[in-house]
Amino acid sequence: MVVVTAVVVALAVVLTTVVTVRAGVAAIAFSARFSTHVRLPPLARRSVVYAADGSVITVLHAVEDREPVPLSRISPTLVHAVVDTEDAHYWHHGGIDAGAVLRALRADVTAGRIRQGGSTIAQQLVKTTLLAPRHDFRRKLDEMVLAERVVHQLGKRAVLERYLNTVYFGEGAYGVETAAETYFGVSAAKVDTAQAALLAGLIQHPDGYDPIRAPAAARQRRQSVLASMAQHHHLGHAAAAAAASEPLPSRLHRPPQTRDYFSDAVVQSLLADHRLGATRQDRYRRVFGGGLRIRTTLDPTLQRQAQQAVAAGIPAGHHLSAALAAVDPATGAVRAVVGGPDFGVSEFDTALAGAGRQPGSAFKVFTLIAALEHGSSPARVIDGSSPCTIPNPGGTPNPWKPANFEGEAFGPITLADATAHSVNCAYARLALQVGLAHVAETAHRMGITAPLQVVPSMTLGTNTVTPLQMASAYATLAADGVHHRPHLVSQVNGPDGKLMFSDDDAPERVLSQQVARAATQMLLGVVDHGTGTAAAVPGRQVAGKTGTTEDYQDAWFVGYTPELATAVWMGDPSGEVPMRDVQGINVIGGSFPARLWSAFMGQALANVAPSAFPQPDPALMPPASSATPAPGSTTPVTTWCSSSCAHPGKHGPK
Repeated sequence: MVVVTAVVVALAVVLTTVVTVRAGVAAIAFSARFSTHVRLPPLARRSVVYAADGSVITVLHAVEDREPVPLSRISPTLVHAVVDTEDAHYWHHGGIDAGAVLRALRADVTAGRIRQGGSTIAQQLVKTTLLAPRHDFRRKLDEMVLAERVVHQLGKRAVLERYLNTVYFGEGAYGVETAAETYFGVSAAKVDTAQAALLAGLIQHPDGYDPIRAPAAARQRRQSVLASMAQHHHLGHAAAAAAASEPLPSRLHRPPQTRDYFSDAVVQSLLADHRLGATRQDRYRRVFGGGLRIRTTLDPTLQRQAQQAVAAGIPAGHHLSAALAAVDPATGAVRAVVGGPDFGVSEFDTALAGAGRQPGSAFKVFTLIAALEHGSSPARVIDGSSPCTIPNPGGTPNPWKPANFEGEAFGPITLADATAHSVNCAYARLALQVGLAHVAETAHRMGITAPLQVVPSMTLGTNTVTPLQMASAYATLAADGVHHRPHLVSQVNGPDGKLMFSDDDAPERVLSQQVARAATQMLLGVVDHGTGTAAAVPGRQVAGKTGTTEDYQDAWFVGYTPELATAVWMGDPSGEVPMRDVQGINVIGGSFPARLWSAFMGQALANVAPSAFPQPDPALMPPASSATPAPGSTTPVTTWCSSSCAHPGKHGPK
């Protein structure tokens, strides 16, 4: 008790000095640690993610959900309520209130320990912002010294503004703007008297006066605040009584905090973007506490339709998943991403994350492009007989002996027919003729970013890729050979509204216009009369390719119209598990994935006028290179035509 009394006496001396001198100079002398300029740390503030149409997708924040606002945008009634409740003489003292501190000292002497703080608004601010959370007389002294200096440096209005944007109001709400939004669904500028009194009362004990969890205590506390406002002549007694009779809020108003595959992908892309900081920790602080305004490429309608199509398109009763990625060919903007049927069940995004899955015959398009660049035409004849023996020097097995799907027997076949019916042996031989390195380089040029093993089987899709990569690559064909880097974020602005960066990736022509158009005409045949007929969208031209991997472990349909490119994958999310006997069939790209693709695209383009793909000009195509005729075939004749060059075959889809 003697020690406590001695310390209290020392504090009283400090207080007398502060009151007498009225400037913080003498007080600062008691603590050399605070002899420099006091700098308040920046406030963490929420970042907001917007869709392409300007609607809010989600709000990002860490522990503190805050949206700072200037004092001019806070209701004067709310300001009066807080000041009257927390520091009634705020405008008449410096950083500390001498009378309040003396009263607190007397209570502490009686108790023999710190019980009452006598804290002003400035003291509360420095206590929560600058000091460690301990309770002793040394900390109290530091608190007073800092409060005086902060008021001296910033001024009363700035201190009050900072305080109102700092304090915690319960239910995860920091600052008056977020608190007004959370409890009442309005801005801090729009709160009425009853609302202002409730918010002011929460500061002392946010959980104990929570109107949802403790309504009786909240009502009593609000009454106390209203009485204080009346006592200080900021509210008439009749108005106070009327406000006291107002009902308490019965529900909370949360901002959108959507977590789905698209918003999660946006966050991951930002956390990997070095324009937001040198380290991941720096980028995390910027994204979740830097008040960013993030404009994305999301089309909310397409995203909703994609989610519905995936949920409805997965066959029930089997442990299967599906993923979808849709890209605007004209810009590379990712309009929809779905990584599975339910983000709440599995957050792993098959569309974007991980190593991806084998695309099967959907990868043949890159061999097709390589062949066209070498001068091949749709009428070129290739040996499609099965099985086929493909040299694989230095690889395993050597030779490689693939077969056509389910042993289908093809002989000499045109490139157009081999594409429409996805003839494995024809493409395995073609890949060797155009060069495996050329196939890999073509894939990378068009938008595949995954590393590729340059092996003979690559033409049949044995490397792993993601649906977004495949959608991006096929979008290059829809854009007449121009590749636009796929992106989910179009621009990021700082909390001050200034542009930090935008998607400035320049489009790049990676294929000749004529090669892209020729490939599109052959891929139209896949949907018209080949393996992808289930992907047809009535009234529209659809180009695309099916893909099915060994033992039905992965199934794809990747396709496009002039307006949109979309990739759909289906498989077992746990790994490479055969999809046999699913609703009576083995799952192939032309079955459930193609139907899912059609369902989505039909809805996505319902309000878009159909347009046709332009025809290639044969005179502008690359000249034919020397090629070895397939056994039993005649020398290829360069005959240019559209998808009519391929004729329906008797073989089933795959």
